Amino acid sequence: MPSYHNSVVTNMADATADTTLDRVTTGVPGLDEVLHGGLVDGRSYLVRGRPGSGKTILGFHFLTAGAAAGETALFINLEEKERDTRANAASLGFDLAGVEMLDLSPSSEFFARDQSYSVFGADEVEGDDLTERIADRVAELGPDRVFVDPVTQFRYLTSDDYQFRKQVLSFLRFLEEQDATVLFTSQRTSDSTDEDLQFMSDGIVELSYSDDVRRIAVPKFRGSDRQGGRHGMAIRGDGLHVFPELVPSTHGVGFDTERISSGVDELDALLGGGIERGTITVASGPTGVGKTTTGTQFLAEAARRGERSAVYLLEESVDTFEHRAAAIGQPVERMRAEGTLAVEPVEPLSVSPQEFARRIRTEVEERDTRVVMIDGVRGYKLSMQGEGDDLVRKLHALGRYLKNMGVTVVIVDEIDQVTGEFRATNSGISYLADNVLFLRYLEMEGELRKVAGVLKKRVGDFERSVREFEITEEGVAVGEPLTGLHGVLRGAPEFVDGGP
Repeated sequence: MPSYHNSVVTNMADATADTTLDRVTTGVPGLDEVLHGGLVDGRSYLVRGRPGSGKTILGFHFLTAGAAAGETALFINLEEKERDTRANAASLGFDLAGVEMLDLSPSSEFFARDQSYSVFGADEVEGDDLTERIADRVAELGPDRVFVDPVTQFRYLTSDDYQFRKQVLSFLRFLEEQDATVLFTSQRTSDSTDEDLQFMSDGIVELSYSDDVRRIAVPKFRGSDRQGGRHGMAIRGDGLHVFPELVPSTHGVGFDTERISSGVDELDALLGGGIERGTITVASGPTGVGKTTTGTQFLAEAARRGERSAVYLLEESVDTFEHRAAAIGQPVERMRAEGTLAVEPVEPLSVSPQEFARRIRTEVEERDTRVVMIDGVRGYKLSMQGEGDDLVRKLHALGRYLKNMGVTVVIVDEIDQVTGEFRATNSGISYLADNVLFLRYLEMEGELRKVAGVLKKRVGDFERSVREFEITEEGVAVGEPLTGLHGVLRGAPEFVDGGP
């Protein structure tokens, strides 16, 4: 087993959280991580986003987390009937039994009246049933948390934008004077924006939803730091899941940069003795040449050392992967049963890069996984939610994180050309690699044959020649150096000076 030291994960979010401020959990762990511990107690926050982006679900998390902690939580509902709200919450697994509800959803008669409301002046509350109900309920409960959904409904109760801003500001100040932490949502339309609400709030949580891609950001968070950027988000059967952007520099462990074997002596010789722990190896080549099989050799050898590995399949099914491995004697099924290998398929467009990184973090930090294979880059670009250049940056961040954690990484990259002009990678990721192992087909003397070579190795020396490469019933077989073979990289190989 390798020797590790100082193996404590550091997280900048923990390091920079302002411990002088009392924090209130949002009920969404990933969002609390973005907020460096949660919302600041006693302040008001705007939750904004298009319909269907998850604003009310965030409110469910916020309220039920408070109720579970023994706090008084109040839902002021200005749009949907209470019975519908409770039913919708229950469908996502939220029990609002411990949450107080003030149903102020409008009826047809309510909107038929043409009058203005001014919220909490002492002489004004007495005359308006709506304001009396709010003030009386808040005074009665003394809530710790209040969720108002949506506060923009007050626009219908005021004569102009000035009165609306005055009313909402008074409303928020009233709640804060009761020492409540407040979340309030906005409902934007083409005729009215929520820019005024953004200025009034102590913080803004933005939810976006486009082409089935969900994101969350916190552009404003008064009085405290937070993690910037647009983070991954998903709505599942149990509510919101937030996946913060991965910041590699905030994670790391001490480890020994020992050389590890593939389990195939000739392949190790080609690599100058093997690959170093905590490095990234890109295995590139055309389809069917043996990239995944070669990468699996490192996983099998890790299992022999008693280490745990994980492979993430972005281009094929688990059944196909296991069947091929069994056909050449790689003990994938046994490794899975023994717990030394995790095989994780990734469905196309089902996850964000941030969620994918979180899955790998869980493997590394909670299960002590020491070798990770990502198969492959093309599948990553097709399966992850996002655009090409941004996805490559996300993959780069993930690779940096894994290196910082002392994890050995194998990334499979498919090359379009079967033969012909040489390309190291097909996805512009060679700069990510500490090692580039290329596999390719060559047409020699009327036969299609395979060779393997090393193009790059940052740590240590490597063999400059190529070797013939085969996949047999016994696994990966690598021959002696083809010292008399020239022109491999040009795609026109030939033997010279007495070569075979």
